[in-house]
Order: sequence, then C-alpha cells, then structure tokens
Amino acid sequence: MSGERMNEQERVFKKLNERFVKAFVAFQLLEDDDHILVGLSGGKDSLLLTELLARRARIQHPRFTVEAIHVRMENIRYETDTTYLQQFCDCLNVPLHIVNSQFSILRSALPLGSSKNSLFKSKPPCFLCSWNRRKQLFNLAQQLGCNKIALGHHQDDLLHTALMNLFYQGRFGTMPARLRMKKMPLQVIRPLCLIPESLIRQYAELSNYEKQVKLCPYEHDTNRTTARRLFEQAEQMNPEVRFSLWNALERDGKLVED
Repeated sequence: MSGERMNEQERVFKKLNERFVKAFVAFQLLEDDDHILVGLSGGKDSLLLTELLARRARIQHPRFTVEAIHVRMENIRYETDTTYLQQFCDCLNVPLHIVNSQFSILRSALPLGSSKNSLFKSKPPCFLCSWNRRKQLFNLAQQLGCNKIALGHHQDDLLHTALMNLFYQGRFGTMPARLRMKKMPLQVIRPLCLIPESLIRQYAELSNYEKQVKLCPYEHDTNRTTARRLFEQAEQMNPEVRFSLWNALERDGKLVED
C-alpha cells in the first residue's frame, strides 16, 4: 500500500472511530466486563464492526472481550470465504465460531392454517433466513455467557427502517442502538449507528476488505430496497433530511429500548 493510500485509510478510520466512540458513549453501548458476540456476516459492515470492537478492546477502556459468529445457511446461495474471515479474526485476536444452519423455503409458501407454528405462515425466505440466523446467534451468545450481541447496522440502515415502518406498518420507530431483551439476559447493540454507509464503503475499499463470494438472491426483492431509493430521493431534495429524521428518532426515544 502506498504512503498516500495508507494516510487516507488512517484518516477515514479516525472518522469512523470517532463516530463509534460517540455512539457507545451516547447510548451506553459498552461497559466494563462486557462479553460481546459479533454477528459477522462477512459484509463490509460486520467486518468494520469487528475491527472497531477488537481495536477498542485492546485499549481496555472500557474493559470488555469480543468473539464473533458466522452463520452459514446451507440452502441459500449466500456465501463468504470463511478462510478469509478466520484470517481476519485471527489478526484481531477475535475467536470466530462458524455455525451451519438451514431452513425450509417451502414453509414460506404454506397457506394460512397449514402450519401449527403461526410464526412461519406465509413468511418470505428473507424472514425465515434472518430468523434462523438470529436464533443461532442468540443460542451461541447464551452458551458462551455473553451479555451483549453486536450487529453491524449503520445509520442508513436505521433510517431506512424508520421509513419502512412509516410506509408499511403505520408507526414511527426503528432498530434501536441499544435493545434490552425481555426474555433473556442479553442486550443487542448497534455501535455503527452514527456512521453513514458511504464512509464504511470508503474504508472497506481502502482496506481491501474481501467481498462476499455470492450475495443473497433475495436482497433486491425487499421493501428495504424501496425505502433506500426513497431515502436517496429525499436526500436529493433536502441534503439535511438524514439529520432531521435522526433527530426525530432521538427526540421520540426510539434509539434506546430498556
């Protein structure tokens, strides 16, 4: 890497780290003696999250430990080079757990009343895949004795979710930066919540993050894609819309759920 590119990488990382620190202070995401499990999909967001947490753990302020999980869904053509993920985590001294799972896509097409479990009636593959990944993540977190699960959702994700909830569910809310689970002794945290996706993409390119081998076949067939496009159009009309929407979420207490 040339000196100029390295300086640019360090400059961008400094910006990312400043927003990361601001988020965990503002929303009380990290505390002494935390044992955190990171959901490592292999995309740029989860790679950055793992790197930021691992680097912060070395400082020991606050004092916490980090492990990572990568869930391979055997029946979905969504692949990541697990050798790369292992090397990535080894360089950061982060233990990596690779878990294999699968689900029945046919269950998503079952007519109402045909399944005893109403959770899976007429659910799309995206829901089933996400639900099964989360199940594996929560199971391992409890097995390891973790008290927090860190997910790589950035600020754009939270803003797009707010739009989706408004348009499709008639309510104002989003994925919170900190969520305390009611049925288990775990908190879900999103330390990238103050970081725009564009900055993550820039750092990923400068750091030569390896891209996933195959992307999800359903990723362009969701309401989230529509929300993303609407948000981009809104930013063209008003470049300040990001801050307006974020401030509204913060004022209404939508970013923390205890």
